[in-house]
Amino acid sequence: MLQISVARLHDDNREKLGLAWLAGRRGGEAFVRPEAGDGAALVGHLNLIHPNRIQVLGSHEAAYLASFDDGAFVQLLANLFSSRPAAIIVADGISAHPRLIDSAESSGTAVFGSAQPAAQIIEHLRRFLARVLAETTSLHGVFMDVLGLGVLITGDSGVGKSELALELISRGHGLVADDVVEFSRIAATILEGRCPPLLKDFLEVRGLGVLNIRTIFGETAVRPKMNLKLIVRLQRPLQGGTPEADRLPLHELSEDILGLAVRKVVIPVAAGRNLAVLLEAAVRDCILQLRGIYSMREFVDRQDAELKKNGG
Repeated sequence: MLQISVARLHDDNREKLGLAWLAGRRGGEAFVRPEAGDGAALVGHLNLIHPNRIQVLGSHEAAYLASFDDGAFVQLLANLFSSRPAAIIVADGISAHPRLIDSAESSGTAVFGSAQPAAQIIEHLRRFLARVLAETTSLHGVFMDVLGLGVLITGDSGVGKSELALELISRGHGLVADDVVEFSRIAATILEGRCPPLLKDFLEVRGLGVLNIRTIFGETAVRPKMNLKLIVRLQRPLQGGTPEADRLPLHELSEDILGLAVRKVVIPVAAGRNLAVLLEAAVRDCILQLRGIYSMREFVDRQDAELKKNGG
C-alpha cells in the first residue's frame, strides 16, 4: 500500500516549510495513506466535520478557537484528536496552545510549527503527497519535451529512438529521460514522467556511447519532468522493406498507462524519412486535437460533403 510516515513527511519538507517539531514525537511512526475519493482530504485547514489527515491551524483557526470558553475548548480538542489526525501543523508563526501540546503528547500525535502561511503549506503538501502517493510505473523509451508537449518515443531495440532524440535535442527540444522513464499518476488525468536519478542527463547513442546532454548542449536541453500527452512508436519495416502502417488511419490510437488512455501514433521507419520532422508534425497535430481540431475528421467531412453535393 502506498504510504508515507509522518517522520519522513517532516524530514522531506522541513527546510522548504520551516517545520519545527513541537510535540508528539511518537506520532512520527504514524502513516499518511491515500484516501478514497477526494485526495485533497489528506491535508487542509482545521475541519472537524470531514477531518483531514493533516490538520493545518492558521491565524483564522486560532482566532476561532480563542472564541470558545474553557469547557468548549477542551471538548473541541477532544473531538479533534478523536478523529486521529496523522499530524497537526500550527502555521502563520502563531504559538501552539499549551492544551493542544498536552493533548498531542497524550495521544501521540505529531504537532509541527511553521512561520509560513497556512494556505502556502497546504498547497505545498498537497503537491508533495500527490507525487509521493501516486501510482507509478516504469516504461522503456525516450521521454522528450517537444514543443511543450511530453512525448514518449518507443519502439524495438535498435530502431533509432536515441538517434531521433539526439536530432530533436539539436533542434531545440528537451530530454527528460532515456531508456527508463518513471511515470506517476499524480491526478485523475495527469501522468507525470521523470528520469531515475542514476540516468539523469544521459542519452545512449549507438556508436557514440553515453552522452551527457546537459554538458554538451547546455541547461536548456534537459527537463526535470513533463506530463505525458503523446506516445510515438517507431515501427520497423516488414521483411521486404514495406512498413506496416495504415496510409490514412481513420481511428485514433491510444495506449493505457496506469488506467489513463494516452494518444498514440505509429511512424514507420524507412530510408530517407525525416523522423524528426514527422514527429514534430505529429506533435503539432496532437496540440490541435487537444484544442478540438481534427484534421482527419475535417478531411472526411469534406469528402462526405462533396459526395452529397454530387448526388453520391
